[in-house]
Amino acid sequence: MEVIHKIGRRKTAVARVYLTPGNGKITINKRDLENYFPTATLQYKVQQPFALTGTEGTYDVKVNVYGGGITGQAEAVRLGISRALCEIDVENRLTLKPEGLLTRDPRMVERKKFGQKKARKKFQFSKR
Repeated sequence: MEVIHKIGRRKTAVARVYLTPGNGKITINKRDLENYFPTATLQYKVQQPFALTGTEGTYDVKVNVYGGGITGQAEAVRLGISRALCEIDVENRLTLKPEGLLTRDPRMVERKKFGQKKARKKFQFSKR
């Protein structure tokens, strides 16, 4: 098996994921997983596809991620890894799809409109 390249997105974060056979080392922006995502919740989100498919310690992951905040980046990495695992084995799709890991979350920040304070908030209305 050669390198599998997939892209995951969430809000404005974009993660380019490269999956190779190895011993489970996850590198994000040339830094270790525990170093890049310090909280246990974010580390769990990144490792969730491996835990569900039972492939922990089977693949090395190299990720380039940019844009957004750390939560958006973690979820973008999760989507990229899930897509890569589905390309390796079609059976993985049956376990990842019900958990919602293959769904691209389309929620984005709504743009600010002119003549308004924010996207939906208006300036204070004065009758007189």
